[in-house]
Amino acid sequence: MTYQLICGAEIHVELKTKSKMFCGCKNDPFHAPGPNIYTCPVCLGLPGGLPVPNKQAIEDTILLGLAIHSEIPSLAHFDRKHYFYPDLPKGYQISQKDEPFCIGGYIDTTEGRVRINHIHLEEDAAKMHHDLVDGKKVSLIDFNRSSVPLVEIVTEPDIHSAEQAKEFLKKVRDIVRAIGVSDCDMEKGSMRLEANISLTKDGSLPPYKVEVKNINSFRYFANSLTSEFVRQSEILDKGETPVQETRGYRSATNSTASQRVKEDAADYRYFPDPDIPPIVISKEWLEEIRSRLPELPSSKIDGLIKLGIVESAAKIIVNDQAMMEYIEQVKTLNPKFVQSAAKDIVNKKIDHTKLSPADYIKSLESKNADKVTDENVLKPIIEKILSDNPTVVADFKAGKQNALGFFVGAVMRASSGKADAGIVTSILQKIL
Repeated sequence: MTYQLICGAEIHVELKTKSKMFCGCKNDPFHAPGPNIYTCPVCLGLPGGLPVPNKQAIEDTILLGLAIHSEIPSLAHFDRKHYFYPDLPKGYQISQKDEPFCIGGYIDTTEGRVRINHIHLEEDAAKMHHDLVDGKKVSLIDFNRSSVPLVEIVTEPDIHSAEQAKEFLKKVRDIVRAIGVSDCDMEKGSMRLEANISLTKDGSLPPYKVEVKNINSFRYFANSLTSEFVRQSEILDKGETPVQETRGYRSATNSTASQRVKEDAADYRYFPDPDIPPIVISKEWLEEIRSRLPELPSSKIDGLIKLGIVESAAKIIVNDQAMMEYIEQVKTLNPKFVQSAAKDIVNKKIDHTKLSPADYIKSLESKNADKVTDENVLKPIIEKILSDNPTVVADFKAGKQNALGFFVGAVMRASSGKADAGIVTSILQKIL
C-alpha cells in the first residue's frame, strides 16, 4: 500500500490594529524608522509592566472566526506559555490554550473540507537579526514587533495534498484580507505558516508528527509537504518511525532540516495569566461584531459567475479591489456589458484605472450596434446548445456555476460573436 499524507496547518497572522496587543505602543513594525522605538515597559517585559488587552484585536479575531464558521464561546481567557529565548523578554508569551476566542469552523476546498480546530489570539515575539558587527557575528533584537497582536488559526489534519494545501491557504488569506484585519504580507512576515506532517497507510493518525516552521510562501508550504513525503516514506520503508521534531524549510535545496526535538504542551507550563481577567463575550457584543462582516470572496465569486463571468476571471477580479469596484460600476450602468468588461480587464485590453466605466460602455455601444439582441433569434440557438450538452446542464443544476460561462461561449461561437452576451446570459438563466 502507498502512503497517504496527513497534514494540519498553523497559520499566524499579524493584525493591523493601531496599537499593540497589551500596551499602547504603535503597531507598525514594518515601517518603523528605526529599531526598538515602539517600545515600553510592557512589551519589553520589564518588572511592573501590566498588560491591558486590545479590544480591537479581540473583535478582529472574533470577526475572523465568524467568517470561517467558528463557534464563539461566551467566555475566553489568556494563558502564559513559557519558553526561554532572547526574543521573549518575559520568559513567557501571553497566548491562549484552553479557552480561545473561536472554536471549530471550516473552509471548503475542491479536495474536501478542511476543518478548523480553533483560532486563538496571542502576542508576537521580538524579531531576531543575525549580522556582522566590527567583523564579529552577533544576534540583535528589535522589539518593535514584540507584543504585536498575532492570530493563530489551527486546523485539523485534513490536508492530504500539496495542491489542496495551496488552495486552502489562499482562501484563508483572501478571507483575512476581505474582512480587513490584516494585509497578510508574507514577504514582511505578517502571515507565517507551519505544517504538521505525518504519513499513514490506513488513514489513522500515526504516533508521530513532524512540524515544519516559519514557512513564508504557499509554494514553500507545498514543497515542504512533498519533501517530507519523500523523506518520511524512506524512513517508514525501513520499518522505523520518523522522529517527532521541529524542522525548517530550506528553499535552496527544496528540503527540510532538523532544528530541535518537538516540545509537548506540558513543556510550556501553561496556566491562566493572573494579570488579565477572563473576557466575557456577550450576545450584544457578538452581534455588534457580526454586523461588521462583509461579503466574503467565495460569495463574490459566485455572484460574478452568475453574471456570466468565467470562474478563473472572477477569482482574479475578487482579489483586486479596483477591478471589483469597476465591475460593480459597469453592472450599475449597464449589466449587459459586465462580461465584456471582466474579460477586457483581466486580459489587460483596457486600463481600468484610466478609462471610466461610462466611457467604456459608450465605446462598446458604438462597436456593438450590429449585435443580435432579439430573444426570438437567440432562444433557438441557446435551446439547441443546451440540448446538445445535457451533462453540462446537469453540472450547472448541481451547483457548478462555471457551466454558465461554457454555454455563453458556445452561443457566441454559434453566432459568430454577434450575440449580445448580456441577453444570452439572461435567457440562459431563465431556461436553466
